[in-house]
Amino acid sequence: MRRLLSTLILLPLFVWMVVDGPVWVFGAVMVLAGALGQWEFTGMFERAGVRTFRLLGLVGGSLVTASFALPVSERVVLTAVLLALLAVGLLRSPADRPAWEPVAVTLFGVCYVNWLLGYTFWLRDLEAGREWILLLVGVTWLGETAAYLVGSTVGRHKLAPAISPRKTVEGALAQLVMSVLAALGARATFFPALSLESAVVVGLLLGVVGQAGDLLESAIKRSVGTKDTGRLIPGHGGMLDRVDSLLVNTPVLFYYATYARSLAA
Repeated sequence: MRRLLSTLILLPLFVWMVVDGPVWVFGAVMVLAGALGQWEFTGMFERAGVRTFRLLGLVGGSLVTASFALPVSERVVLTAVLLALLAVGLLRSPADRPAWEPVAVTLFGVCYVNWLLGYTFWLRDLEAGREWILLLVGVTWLGETAAYLVGSTVGRHKLAPAISPRKTVEGALAQLVMSVLAALGARATFFPALSLESAVVVGLLLGVVGQAGDLLESAIKRSVGTKDTGRLIPGHGGMLDRVDSLLVNTPVLFYYATYARSLAA
């Protein structure tokens, strides 16, 4: 019930933000989401006894996400964050503990959360950017919902028990089917410029890659012995639990829309 209520509250707000909200609101929400995700990421490792540079990761990660909307190259900002992490690691790490560990974990969080999330700015800036964003979120979240409902009710065959014991083959297939149906629904309602072939390809692509992203986050959580990244969203867990599939789906959809325009026209 809490999961449903959270969705009913957040979904209309998200649609308004994408369709009618000012661009700066969209940007601010993306940077905030990245900051929360980065804080949850380093927090998981800290609770498991692994040192990180949480504050530097928070600030540096937010700059990386924001750099996608600025004239400066995101690669320049990412390089600056890396150099800052290396410097802090060398200066602050005890002599009896390796400096690379907190640097590597924090930098991985910046790349995994903030850098991937930054692609939302580029996707929004494309022609029909609002439609691409709505397509991305609709296909991803409807697919995940189908996987959850089917997997929890009729799922019998485990998909990847060593990584995520609750995920099932039946749920994975349901996610693929729903992802394609959602993409076709987007074409029929708010994205008529999307060709039929492209809708099917996008549905399959986001369905497969989104599940890979979900499994990646599950593997990270399992490595540090935690179930949820946080409790920010009732019924969903933390910010990372809500956007894990979107993190990998966003750059995939951006490059598809950019380099496969003959299908997307």
